[in-house]
Amino acid sequence: MTQKPTVKAWSLLLALSLIWGSSFILIKKGLLGLTPFEVGSLRILFASIFLLPFVIRNLKKVKRHQVKYLVSIGFLGSFIPAFLFAIAQTRLESSITGVLNAMTPIFTMLVGLFVYKQQQSPRVFVGVFVGFLGAATLVMAGSGGELSNFNFYAFFVVLATIMYALNLNIIKYHLQELRSMTITSISLAFVGPIAAVQLVFFSDFPTRVMEVEGVLEATGYILTLGVVGTAIALIIFNKLVNLTDPVFTSSVTYIIPIVAVMWGVLDGEVLLLSHILGIVAILAGVYVANSSKRKA
Repeated sequence: MTQKPTVKAWSLLLALSLIWGSSFILIKKGLLGLTPFEVGSLRILFASIFLLPFVIRNLKKVKRHQVKYLVSIGFLGSFIPAFLFAIAQTRLESSITGVLNAMTPIFTMLVGLFVYKQQQSPRVFVGVFVGFLGAATLVMAGSGGELSNFNFYAFFVVLATIMYALNLNIIKYHLQELRSMTITSISLAFVGPIAAVQLVFFSDFPTRVMEVEGVLEATGYILTLGVVGTAIALIIFNKLVNLTDPVFTSSVTYIIPIVAVMWGVLDGEVLLLSHILGIVAILAGVYVANSSKRKA
């Protein structure tokens, strides 16, 4: 039976929305001095280092059959999306990226339906259809806002939301007995070393960080993103999954676009008519699908 959201759950949802809604502007600022692969690597590395003290304490709580799920969460919930979002924002405004991220609840429902055989109301499919129309509008809207322009980089965000949906369901159905700190710290411990190797041996970041103007400042933005927007946010996120259910937790994406758009406008980004239509369609689709009564 799905747990009814408590005041604590709603408070955590709001905090998570504010943190993750601000992550897109931090990525944008980080890209002013760093490459997308440096942004992704630094984000994961900072997050894993921050949580390293908790790994040894929590490692003994993990059973052998849970290791494969924790590795999957490390890649699907953190590592790969960190690079996908950074790549996407080289050609997408931070506000639009934040709105496309609202596709997560829709994919969460589809994964629950097709992978975990969770029955869904017909309204879910109506919401999915409307949400996809909104996503298609944003994909077809280029920087000038005309629908004739095709923005391929939006697909990087869509792919990341699919991975988030898989991640949500894995946590709910396979790691329910583990605490959020255990899931977060150990999953990041698996991918942190990979990020470090990529940063040290496959980029010139070590030589540029103290020599090239703007790189150190950009690194500071990603440090904030890694510690607050990844490590601390994932702890809150995983706690929410344990307290409620995947769909409620993924509803964080209702508020994320609002925060992301506000930051974008403050930073000089312009929302055109096609963007607004896409935003409204996505949020309407998520609302319709998520408001449906679901059968366990």
